[in-house]
Amino acid sequence: MTATKRSPFGWAILGILVLVCAVFVSVPVAILLLAFVSGAPLFTIMLGATILGAYSGIVHIGTSSMPFWNEFNGNIEKIENVGLGDQVETMSTIPLFIYAGYLLAESGTAERLVRFANALLGWVPGGLAIVTIGTCALFTVFTGASGVTIIALGGVLMPALVRNGYPERFSMGLIAGTGSVGLLFPPALPLFIYGTVYGLAASKPMQAVWDTRRFLFAGIVPGLVLVGMLSAVAITVAIRKKLPRQKFNFKELGTSFALALPELFVPFGVILGLVVVGFGLPEIAALTVSYVVLLEVGISRIIPGWGKPLDPKVLWTTSREAVAMIGAIFIIIFASTALTDFMVNAEVPAKIVAWTQDHVHSKIVFLLAINVILLLVGTVMDIFSAIVVVLPLLAPIAEKYGVDPYHLGVIFLLNLEVGYLHPPVGLNLFITSVKFQRPITEVMWATIPFLITMLLALLTITYVPALTAISTNLSPYDPTRSGRIADLTSLVHSTAEELSAVKEITLVDASGAVLPGPDGKPVVKKLDDCNKLDGTAKDGCQRPFFAIKECKGKPTEKDCTNKTIADYVVNNQGDEAKSQFIVVTEIPLASGDTIIKDKAGKQVVMKVSECEKAKSESDCRELFVNASNCKISPPEDGADHCIKDKTTSWVDSNYSTE
Repeated sequence: MTATKRSPFGWAILGILVLVCAVFVSVPVAILLLAFVSGAPLFTIMLGATILGAYSGIVHIGTSSMPFWNEFNGNIEKIENVGLGDQVETMSTIPLFIYAGYLLAESGTAERLVRFANALLGWVPGGLAIVTIGTCALFTVFTGASGVTIIALGGVLMPALVRNGYPERFSMGLIAGTGSVGLLFPPALPLFIYGTVYGLAASKPMQAVWDTRRFLFAGIVPGLVLVGMLSAVAITVAIRKKLPRQKFNFKELGTSFALALPELFVPFGVILGLVVVGFGLPEIAALTVSYVVLLEVGISRIIPGWGKPLDPKVLWTTSREAVAMIGAIFIIIFASTALTDFMVNAEVPAKIVAWTQDHVHSKIVFLLAINVILLLVGTVMDIFSAIVVVLPLLAPIAEKYGVDPYHLGVIFLLNLEVGYLHPPVGLNLFITSVKFQRPITEVMWATIPFLITMLLALLTITYVPALTAISTNLSPYDPTRSGRIADLTSLVHSTAEELSAVKEITLVDASGAVLPGPDGKPVVKKLDDCNKLDGTAKDGCQRPFFAIKECKGKPTEKDCTNKTIADYVVNNQGDEAKSQFIVVTEIPLASGDTIIKDKAGKQVVMKVSECEKAKSESDCRELFVNASNCKISPPEDGADHCIKDKTTSWVDSNYSTE
C-alpha cells in the first residue's frame, strides 16, 4: 500500500509543502515528505519519522537526552503490545473479513444484489437510482473499499440507468458519489480498523469504556440518514424529469430474493451472531469466511439460476490479493503504533490539545474544524492510512472537548467517505474517470449534487449526536454482557473447574513444612470462602485450588503441590503485618561480600523483633518478608543466594538511614 494516488494538482501542492519544509523546518523532514509524495510505502514514512524523532532527542530524562537506541527501541517495543495486547481479538478479525470481502467481490455477488434491489424498488419514483445507492452501500459493506464498489457495480448499473432515461452525467455522478456510502454499516472493514486503532490511541479512562463490538452499531442510524438524503435527491430528479418506472413483478422479486438471500445473510448474520447468539468477533469472522467459501465454491453449484460458481482455482489468486492487502494494513498499523508512541513521549498530542484549547473555546467550532481537517485528509490519503495516522492525534483532543468516542468515530469515517468524492484529488473521482473513460473535470461536475448532499448529511450527523446515540445506546447489543452462548460457556467452564478443584488446602512452604499463623496453628484455606468474594479478589483466591489439580497424577505430585501453594503464599504476602509469614527472623547484614559491622567490629545481626523500634517498621519488616519468601519458595539458584541478594538490596537502600 503506497502513500498516495494523486492528480498533477495534488503533486503541485505537495511539492510546495516540501519546499516550505526544507526552508523553514529542516532538510530531513523535507526529504521524508518528498519520499511521501513520491509514493513511498506509508509504513516506511512512519518508521522514518520515528527514527528522526529518536535522533532529535526530543524526549528528555532530567537534563540529558536518551540514547538513540534506547528511545527508538522503546517506540518499537510498543508494536509487541499490539500483537499481544487487548486489541488482538479485534485485529484477528481484520484478515478474515478482508478475505470474505474479496471472495464476494469475485463471485458475481454484485449482479445478484442489483437484480434483487431493482425488483424490490424499481417501481417507485427514482427506483433504479435508489437501487444504485442501496446496492453500492451493501456491496461496500462486503468489500470495505469504495474503489472496488465502483469497478464492480459501475459496468452493471451505468448502462441500466441510462437505458431507463437517467441523464448520463447524473448516472455517472450517482455511481461515483455513492461508491462509499456503506462504510458506516457493519461489518464494514473500516469499523474494525477504527475500533482497533482507537483502542490503542485512547487514554486509559476511554479505553475502559470503549468496545469495538458496540462501535459496529454506532453508524447504522447515521448511515441510514445519509442513504435517505441521497435517495431524496434521486427521487427529486426522477419526478422532475418524469422518468419511467419499472413495473412491479412479484415473481421476479421472489426469484431474485431467493438468489440474493444467501449473500444478504452475511451482514445480517454478523449482527445476529453478535447480538442474539453472543459470539465474539473472532468467532463471527471465522464463521463468515467459512460460510462464504462454502457458499461460493460448493453450495452455489446446486442453486438453479445462480450463475457461474467460483472456481476453486480462483481461491488461490484471490487469497494472494487479500493477503497483500492484509499485510499492507497490518504493517501500517504496527508502524503507526511506533510513531504514535514517539509522539506521545514527545508530548505532541498534549501540545496540540493545549494549543487547541487556547484558541478554540467552543465545542461547535472544534467539531467544524475536525470536519475541515478530515475532508482535506480524505482527499490525499486512503481511509485505512488516514485512520492510523490522524486518529491518534485527534482522539485526545476530542476527549478534552467531551466528544463521545463513538460519535467521533462516526464523524471520522463519514468525513473520509466524503473525502473520497471531494475535488480536486478525491480517489472516487479518478476511479470513475478511468472506469467510464471520461475527463476528470466532467466527473467532478457530475458529482456536485451528491457532494453537497453528503456535506449536508455530514453537518447534520455532526451536530445531532443523538443519531449516533440511537444506534449505540438503544442498540440490542449490550456491552456489559457477552451474549447468551458466551455466558453459558463461561458458566459451564467455571462450574467444571470448581467441581474438579480441591476444596481445602493447608499453607506450606516448598518443602512441605506447615506455615503457622499468628496463633501458631496451621493456616487452612477453603474454596467456599473464595466464592464469597468478587472480581479479581475472587480469582486470586481461587487460583491455588484450580492450579493444584494440574499436579495430580504426576510423579512429583507432592512436590508440585507444595511448590504451587508456596508460590501462592509468596505472591499474596500483602502489606498487613498480621497476615505475613516470616520464617527468617534473624539476618546478618552485608552488602554483597562487604560485612556491615558495629562499633565493636562485630557483624550487625538484624532481628525481626527489633523492627518495632526502627524508624520505619514497614521498611524493616520488608527485609524479613523478602528473605522469608526466598525460604518459603526458593528460586532455582537456592534460598541462600536469594536471601543474600535481598539483604544486599535492602542494606544499600535502607541501612544507612536506620
